[in-house]
Amino acid sequence: MSRPSYIKLFQSGELSLRAKKLESMLADCDICPKDCKVNRINNEIAACYSGYKPVVSSHCVHYGEEPVLVGSKEFNNENGVGNIFFGNCNLRCVYCQNYEISQNHKTEIKNEVTIERLAEMMLELQDKNVNAIGFVSPTHFVPQIVLALEIAVENGLNLPLVYNTNSYDSVEVLKLLDGIIDIYLPDLKYSEDEYGYKYSKIKNYVHHSREAIREMHKQVGSDLVIENGLLKRGLMIRHLILPNDIAGSYETLKFISELDNKINLSVMSQYYPVHKALSLDLLSRNIREREYEKVLEYLNEFKLENGFLQEFESENYYRPDFKDREEPFKR
Repeated sequence: MSRPSYIKLFQSGELSLRAKKLESMLADCDICPKDCKVNRINNEIAACYSGYKPVVSSHCVHYGEEPVLVGSKEFNNENGVGNIFFGNCNLRCVYCQNYEISQNHKTEIKNEVTIERLAEMMLELQDKNVNAIGFVSPTHFVPQIVLALEIAVENGLNLPLVYNTNSYDSVEVLKLLDGIIDIYLPDLKYSEDEYGYKYSKIKNYVHHSREAIREMHKQVGSDLVIENGLLKRGLMIRHLILPNDIAGSYETLKFISELDNKINLSVMSQYYPVHKALSLDLLSRNIREREYEKVLEYLNEFKLENGFLQEFESENYYRPDFKDREEPFKR
């Protein structure tokens, strides 16, 4: 049974050095590509509305991830992922399903926690026998996560860590996560910067997200390390199909295939309009079957054969048990 590589980094003292380096970056914050340059150690806030303390909206056992993360009856390990949901996301997606916690910064400030409490959350989730610890929307709190991780490891944390991100990440920060994060679970949202700004209020998304994906791939490659049906290490790229091809699926999948067509994908068809998308013509409906089929054609064209494909449903409203409708498309 393999163990997470961050344990070795902790034992050598390297984890502590990384934590201090990341923390120092908060003084002139360039933790994400927005490069706000505010002193978050002194609780100055900018684009992510976050000071020094991490904002945690909830931490719980979650079963809505890919089967290799939540487990299966076949291997008797259907224990879910221990997800920690961070507030104040660095994107402002108009169709965000979690907008009440990701974009409601005035309310979310009450959910600030100490570094020590964040470490306790990791350990509490491990005590619930989850398969991994998942950090959801972690980008703007990476220093705090690593500081808390150091405490948690000292107190017995030994589960794989999942970095569940929108891919608007700093390559410099990702390099400091090398050997700390076991499983990268990035979402590639757009292939045109115009849409990135219009629908998520971010600049140069295509460049930054693709550079981030390249760095993740450099660290863990395309081969998944799976033990007893559970993912222990690797990269799985999520791609949410959007109506009217707002996501630019062809160019996104082309990029992935050119990087490495052995990369595992999780292609999702679960989009449904919420939040501001309800009043936007191009995003105010679910995807259509033909839009879904076109993405299948792209997968074949680019010989992308590894991963999971969420089935299309004519009334494809989100259900928390969507993992039961995901099928591997490895051929």
